[in-house]
This record gives sequence, C-alpha cells and structure tokens, in this order.
Amino acid sequence: MKYVKVDWDPELHGFRTDARGYLAALPEFEGRLPEGARAFAREAEHYDYSSERCVKDLELADISLPTATQNGPGTASVSFRPNQWKHNAGLRIEYTGVTHFSIDYEASIDWMEAITVLLDETLPHEGGVVHEIELTDATIMVRCADLKAAWGEAP
Repeated sequence: MKYVKVDWDPELHGFRTDARGYLAALPEFEGRLPEGARAFAREAEHYDYSSERCVKDLELADISLPTATQNGPGTASVSFRPNQWKHNAGLRIEYTGVTHFSIDYEASIDWMEAITVLLDETLPHEGGVVHEIELTDATIMVRCADLKAAWGEAP
C-alpha cells in the first residue's frame, strides 16, 4: 500500500496499523476515483477503529472470482463477516470491470481463528481504481472500473 501502513510489531505480538497518511492524501486524488470507490473511501467511519463501520477486524467470508464475458472484463466480489466484538453487520464489496484480481496468501499466523482485515486502501488507476486489502494472512488486490461497498447481513 502506498499511504496506509500495516506492520508486524514483534514486541506487541500484533500489527500496527495507521491510515493517517492515506486520509491526509485523499483530498488530493479523491476526485479521480470513480463514484462508488470515492464514496467508500470517503465514508466517515471507514478508518475509525471504534466504529461499527470500520473495515478493520472484519472477517473474510467469501470471494467470488472475476468472470470475463464476451463484452469484456467481468465482476468479482469479496464478502466479510462482522467481528462479534465490534461490528453489527458484514460488508460486501462488488467490483465491476475487473482487469486484475490477485490474492497473495501465506498462512503464517496460527493463533487467529479467522483471516481478518487489517486495513485497505483505494487509489485511482488508469481506467478506474485499485483496491488493496491487507489481511492477517493475505493481501487482496483488485484493479477495476469501479466498486460498490454495502454493509448488511453477514454472508
């Protein structure tokens, strides 16, 4: 990620996360984000760790890989369950016009019961947006035309 910081702290035996750099830079590029991505990035509670609508600590529930159509790039989605101690709803992110979808997975944290979101970052990219989600054991990267994030029932 370019602005959001996620680092393992061996003394803490946990992750240090910091979205302040992203939030400071967001006004410079938010106008170049597609509508759905801009709304998601600007959501007031997105990086507020005490909020039920903060992405941090959501649990990975489901991934629907992109399927291309005869008309071009396809759609994909990632769904998250609420963390029982923090959230009252899950989150589903749908990606349209997907040109790249990757998951870099390495099971390294054996004390976690679920793969959880550490933080994410949404940046403008030629033809749309790049959305990167840093998880406890993986990183998801999607380049697409736009995304739509919806809070609701857990998948």
